[in-house]
Amino acid sequence: MHAQAPESAAPVAASTTTSSIASRAGLYRRVWRWHFYAGLICLPFLLLLAVTGALYLYKEPIESRVYAGLLQVEAGTAPTLDAESLVAAARRVVPGEAVRYIPPAGPGRSAEVGIRTMVGEMLSVYVDPATAQVLGSLRDERKLMEVVKQLHSLMIAGPVGNHLIEIVAGWAIVLVVTGVFLWWPRATATQAQAGLGGVLSVRGVPRQRLWWRDLHAVIGLYAAVFIVFLAVTGMPWSVFWGQQFGRISGELDIGLPKYLWGPGPSSTLPATSPSAPLEGLNAVPWTLERVPLPQSGTAPAPSVPEAHDHSKAHDHAPQATAVVDTEDEAVSIGLNKALRIFTAQGMPSGTPIRLPSGPQGVYTALSFPDDVRAERVLHLDRYTGAVLADVGYQDYGIAGRITEWGIAMHTGRQFGELNRLLMLAACLSIVALAASGLTMWWKRRPRGQFAAPQRRPGDRTTLGAVVAALLLGLFYPLLGLSMITALVVDALIGLVRWRKRRNAHLVP
Repeated sequence: MHAQAPESAAPVAASTTTSSIASRAGLYRRVWRWHFYAGLICLPFLLLLAVTGALYLYKEPIESRVYAGLLQVEAGTAPTLDAESLVAAARRVVPGEAVRYIPPAGPGRSAEVGIRTMVGEMLSVYVDPATAQVLGSLRDERKLMEVVKQLHSLMIAGPVGNHLIEIVAGWAIVLVVTGVFLWWPRATATQAQAGLGGVLSVRGVPRQRLWWRDLHAVIGLYAAVFIVFLAVTGMPWSVFWGQQFGRISGELDIGLPKYLWGPGPSSTLPATSPSAPLEGLNAVPWTLERVPLPQSGTAPAPSVPEAHDHSKAHDHAPQATAVVDTEDEAVSIGLNKALRIFTAQGMPSGTPIRLPSGPQGVYTALSFPDDVRAERVLHLDRYTGAVLADVGYQDYGIAGRITEWGIAMHTGRQFGELNRLLMLAACLSIVALAASGLTMWWKRRPRGQFAAPQRRPGDRTTLGAVVAALLLGLFYPLLGLSMITALVVDALIGLVRWRKRRNAHLVP
């Protein structure tokens, strides 16, 4: 009996091994199908994100070259005129409400005045700081890099586009996870003979599909961490997940603690509301986007006007014609004094200034340097010059700090050129993955067929894959909804194929 045991056990062991291999093969085919469809759907959007993201990494040097005639002036010895005179000069050429002032970033650079025109357009007017000559203007939304940013986020397509980008970012994570699974070395005789070929190195020649397959796999392996990083750190800007994450982190006091604003009055409008006081600034820290802004106090009663000094009026005419338009502005401390206070408070030169909007508006200086740890936002009462709020990176909660650091890395600012080169390499890797994946599919497909990875009877998903998909779907709800949709579509496709096969068997 003992001698016969191995003989009777051998078929059982062989059957178990065969079943295990079939199960792994079924999982591989299912993951491959999901990877294929995810890549196919996301391909145009990922290419758009990669190209526009790579361009935006070099926003400043690109704009300096494209708009050299507006941004650069002759560096002379003449003293720089005061800010109010430059704002006045801009408003004489472009009538409207001045909402933003950006001092010259250095010698040989122009000053920028943001003006909302009578028809509601936002214009950037560039002024020579030595002569007050207006060099020209640009509509904010038509600036080259602003268009690139709108394309990158698909905000150019409205809320639908922004929701879509959030879904694509989620599927990019799915692509990486499934791609790593497909790449993962398996202990087969063929792969053992190949060594590291197809794992860490590329085999074959470009005319072969094997070369493109290995190129796709190896690039994906090296770029996987960076692609996931870009997808995750881009999520805070998204219209659904980003807003919910910001709201929850604020409520838990791990974004920006509420107590930072002190006992003073605060507005009911967040920083990024279209009519809010920070609307004219080009960039606002993510952590402060949804934070209510402080308000200036009540304007003091106007004093009895003194006798006119005609010599003084002549000397300061440019300021009087454009800055003082209302009673509130007449009793305001004025832009010149606000700039002196910001400088005394340690704000660096060239810091963008948001001018007060309405009787309770504030002067806001926003320092948004490359090093995220130096971020700082300062609000001044427009009537007294008192500091209403002074918030920096050190004041953020843990979620705010991590998010701001991730965004700074995402945009290539945190570690200078090395950071930009790493993010550029990630963007180029996405382009290479898209090109190699498309080429690989083109070489594999039978002529005239779509050639998606086929479903076979018995293909199942393991518990681990289900749990991973469930966790991703719960953490990113829009991704979860799209995954459910994909499952339904995949099931319907399988049902249609099954019915076709059954009908084919029934035909005599």
